[in-house]
Amino acid sequence: MTGSIIKAQDLTVTFPSPQGPQSVVDKVSFQLGPEKLGIVGESGSGKSMTARAVLGLVPTPGRVTATTLSYRDNNLLTMPATQLRKLRGAKLSMILQDPKFSLNPVMRVGDQIAESVRLHQDADRRTSREKALEILARVQIANPDRVYGLYAHEISGGMGQRIMIAMMIAAKPDVLIADEPTSALDVTIRGQILQLLDDLIGEQGTSLIFISHDLNLVAKYCDRILVMYRGSVVETLDAQNLHASQHPYTKGLLDSLPRLDDTRTRLPVLDRSVL
Repeated sequence: MTGSIIKAQDLTVTFPSPQGPQSVVDKVSFQLGPEKLGIVGESGSGKSMTARAVLGLVPTPGRVTATTLSYRDNNLLTMPATQLRKLRGAKLSMILQDPKFSLNPVMRVGDQIAESVRLHQDADRRTSREKALEILARVQIANPDRVYGLYAHEISGGMGQRIMIAMMIAAKPDVLIADEPTSALDVTIRGQILQLLDDLIGEQGTSLIFISHDLNLVAKYCDRILVMYRGSVVETLDAQNLHASQHPYTKGLLDSLPRLDDTRTRLPVLDRSVL
């Protein structure tokens, strides 16, 4: 792919077990350009672990190997830890699933955004606070001054997700990874958050990796889709062609989705014997 920002070839993540090393991500290859890339699959298929491997966030004793794992031709596997820490947040950011567990519970949410600004933009405390308030307004939070002083337990799920987005876009990253960013939200708030995210990454020219279980959502929102099963990519296709997929696993996932015009009395169960 021309103009690739992230390149991964044969990306593998293993963890030790009594039976020997077990691969939770197995030789995954993909490239990310200036686009919105969706990664779909069941729980345990390796979606989140693939994203964490790119960011260098696989917990010990996990081991990451790859023929190639790079950001703009910088080798992420051999990059010194200090340099990788500077890259995370500044150029590569990740929105985690539940803001209640991702935000620091003993630190005001505004101070957490200001800290991100201060670390990645070398701003003083006053400037960091002003920029944090500006970013809170950009993510459509009413009364940013009041929200700045709240703690994680004092905010709703939708507000928490907006604050997480604010933290991650503060440094205007090249790549934003959104790991199930709307899974804990109701349908109305989910649409607002996705529209907000779409507007912000469009303004900043940020590439997106969008991880989700919701195939219809990914088909509507993304440009290209990777389908993962048991740690491997089984299919890559344009989002607009998702419902024309011929791979049995992707077809099985699609067939198991309920539809308003569906006359079936029972939803089919995914047949793994053909995989």
